[in-house]
Amino acid sequence: MVNIKEIPLEQIRRPLPRQNDPNKVAALMESIAKEGLREPIDVLEVDGLYYGFSGCHRYEAHQRLGKKTIKCRVRRAPRSVLKRHLA
Repeated sequence: MVNIKEIPLEQIRRPLPRQNDPNKVAALMESIAKEGLREPIDVLEVDGLYYGFSGCHRYEAHQRLGKKTIKCRVRRAPRSVLKRHLA
């Protein structure tokens, strides 16, 4: 089951390093500041912990704007699914 909720940025683990496009982050910062986040990021909830593997530009834009939370599409998953994402 998937649900949408606001999650503190500090609670989202981002285990895979990403190279973000600074121009895309800047454009998202402008859009988010004016209109808010239109599309939630996807996170896995595994054993009560949140893991983000996509939405890296939106996540960084929120960080740089000083936002404390971000709207997330949360999908509960077992450890086996997390391991596949990390493989």
